[in-house]
Amino acid sequence: MIRIDNDWQDFFDTEQVKPYYLALRSFLKDEYRHKSVFPPMDEIFQCFHLTSFADTKVVIVGQDPYHEKGQAMGLSFSVREGVQEPPSLKNIHKEILSEDTEKDDHWSSDLSRWARQGVLLLNSTLTVVEHRAASHAGKGWETLTDGAIAKLGRDKKRRVFMLWGNYARSKKYLIDSGIHLVLESPHPSPLSASHGFFGNGHFRACNEFLKSIGESPIYW
Repeated sequence: MIRIDNDWQDFFDTEQVKPYYLALRSFLKDEYRHKSVFPPMDEIFQCFHLTSFADTKVVIVGQDPYHEKGQAMGLSFSVREGVQEPPSLKNIHKEILSEDTEKDDHWSSDLSRWARQGVLLLNSTLTVVEHRAASHAGKGWETLTDGAIAKLGRDKKRRVFMLWGNYARSKKYLIDSGIHLVLESPHPSPLSASHGFFGNGHFRACNEFLKSIGESPIYW
């Protein structure tokens, strides 16, 4: 059984007894037993462990964990300190540097510091087979993570949702844009960053919104 040990627990208690999740759990047991799957089992739900529902101020939606050894750590776009930064993360850093907004004095590829400030770094699919992008797509994860986005997106506490790329933008229907700030742009991958991710101003806009509603800004 999943133990989150914060206010996400009720959500997981409800979801993990549903047929889709029981089927997903059975599938994952077999996958982890016979294949190289990332992230490690104890880090699958890391984003929920580090960012409680009540503390979530910003949601950054990713699609799939990194699929090379040592990269995925249960937080979208993040890799541990010392691991070579994937191109998308490098481009995120470039955009932050270009914006006039609050920044952490020491950049790290480990985005746990964002999570602890209230940034939910949520991939739509939470596991992946080594070298095989999107290998666990369509197995049930999307039902769980769409449910989490919808729970946040219907809540009356105002939040910021960053949707980068067509896949993330497809989740917009789950979010009440009359309550929350929804920021959309192309994805930070090298294929699309120069077509609208660079210069999107999302990190500045996010912090301006947070300050306008009496919340502390994120130190990116």
